[in-house]
Amino acid sequence: MRNLIHQTGVRGGELISVQWSWAQEDPLLPFSEHLDLEHKVRLKWGFDEIQGSILFELTVNTSGWVSFGFSPKGGMTGADIVIGGVGPKGSYFTDRYAGGNSMPVVDQQQNYKLLSLTESDGKTVMKFQRSISSCDENDLAITNLPMKLIYAYGQADDITYHSTRRGTKELNLLKYMPRVNPPNTNFFEITMVNFTVPAKQTHYHCKIVRTPTFDRKQHIYRIEPVITNSDLVHHLLLYRCPPTVTEPFEAECYSGVNEEGMETVAVWGVGGGAFEFPEVAGLPIGGNVGDFFYRLEVHYNNPNKSAGRVDNSGLRFYYTSELRQHDAAVLMTGLAVAPGYAIPPKAKSFLTYGLCDTAYIPTVLETPHDLQVFSVMLHTHLAGRKVRVGHFRGSKQIDFLAVDENYDFEYQEVTNLGKTKTVKLGDKLLVECTYNTEKRSTLTWGGLSTSEEMCLAFLFYYPAMNLSGCISLPNETTLISEMGAKDTATWLNMMFTKTWNDTSINQYQQTLKRIDQHVMVINSNNNISSNTGLIPDLNVIPSAPCMSNSATKSLALPSLLLCLAVGVLLKH
Repeated sequence: MRNLIHQTGVRGGELISVQWSWAQEDPLLPFSEHLDLEHKVRLKWGFDEIQGSILFELTVNTSGWVSFGFSPKGGMTGADIVIGGVGPKGSYFTDRYAGGNSMPVVDQQQNYKLLSLTESDGKTVMKFQRSISSCDENDLAITNLPMKLIYAYGQADDITYHSTRRGTKELNLLKYMPRVNPPNTNFFEITMVNFTVPAKQTHYHCKIVRTPTFDRKQHIYRIEPVITNSDLVHHLLLYRCPPTVTEPFEAECYSGVNEEGMETVAVWGVGGGAFEFPEVAGLPIGGNVGDFFYRLEVHYNNPNKSAGRVDNSGLRFYYTSELRQHDAAVLMTGLAVAPGYAIPPKAKSFLTYGLCDTAYIPTVLETPHDLQVFSVMLHTHLAGRKVRVGHFRGSKQIDFLAVDENYDFEYQEVTNLGKTKTVKLGDKLLVECTYNTEKRSTLTWGGLSTSEEMCLAFLFYYPAMNLSGCISLPNETTLISEMGAKDTATWLNMMFTKTWNDTSINQYQQTLKRIDQHVMVINSNNNISSNTGLIPDLNVIPSAPCMSNSATKSLALPSLLLCLAVGVLLKH
């Protein structure tokens, strides 16, 4: 038998203590980095790209003033800075900008909002918020690219030259991917082994394997793709199989044999990279998790129908015995992958919807609970242009869980939400996909092929539940009736012969949205709860305006007068 799993041991660095695994997370501040080598300056942050805001918490080992900012080149010139602290007369906090190596000037527009400022046990903690975009010419916009962050601090509230108490660090705040090295680290791989890719446009290949055996539970904290043919491998999925699967197996997927194993464990899409879990959560494996088999699914997209290509692609899993606070899991939501709907040709912007109603989770689980969602992967095929995940509580939309207004089929990745979002039992999630088929002359059906379509959102969350999917599909009987057909054959003929123009496309889209849906919740043992539901209206939530800090100006006045009399602050 071919070796299906490769296991290699590697020792991690001694960068983190055991206590790291049990760090308490503020769901609004999931990311953290020390800005200095001595670990005296720690920045925590979280963001909401939909609302357009970013939240910071700066902790510095000092009882004096602290400062933080963004710099075009890493120095003072052109820097966007805040300075704050707790002095004898109370808190002070100002938004400033630097024209050079001299005292930063107070910005006329105070676009940073102070939330709290405390000083105790020799530490100053400053929590503040601002808009992601640039609010005036003296603010630097926060982008998806790495930015140079600067900091400085003093030993007292008398704001004078910082001496060596300053530094610069480059971070990508909005596309942050932590790299940690917990102790007792190893990795294993699940890959194809010398698989010859068929000379056809679309092929899904599946391999059922057993992972390495562990005496006690481990946590997977990092997943990396192992891709040997980047032009052929479109996406990878790893499923945990139910206990009924007891033997290795390899064959084409969805061929009717050994289809069990639909609890998603890991997902990777073309253009994506490695993914690391937040420090409070990890994917469980071994121990009381059970000795399960896993199913690796590789989607090969071979439009040129190349023959004789051999592939060894798959996934690498880094794990540690130092357990984290929560078990993480992945939940598939959206539109069921089935030919129960079609996207018409010649459509500039056609919408489909997949509904997840978490109120039905208790029907398939004994101990259900809320979901703390921290990351998501959005997925369509070639016609996809936008994906939005609306979050509803009661009868109202309260948020977007995730949004991609410029979806790119060639660049799919698991992305951090920027903060941990709570989905309460009873909430609804609506996955909306926008397609463009202007250059197509025939119907595009829902299905597995790259030329067919999907509308999915894979949610990474904790604490883990034994869930596989929470999806929906339009009620076919109602759809046929609403469109004036008497049976499936008549409806199919109607769809294939209809003249598709703006009017007929819009009528069909409105019908799909209006009719009742089959709403399904599926647990890890493939037990399905099927119910009905209606698609709610998805609204646009406006972005927050630029932050205003007028409320803090009175507190800042005494220190402002002091600062004006001081010379160089952050001179290099």
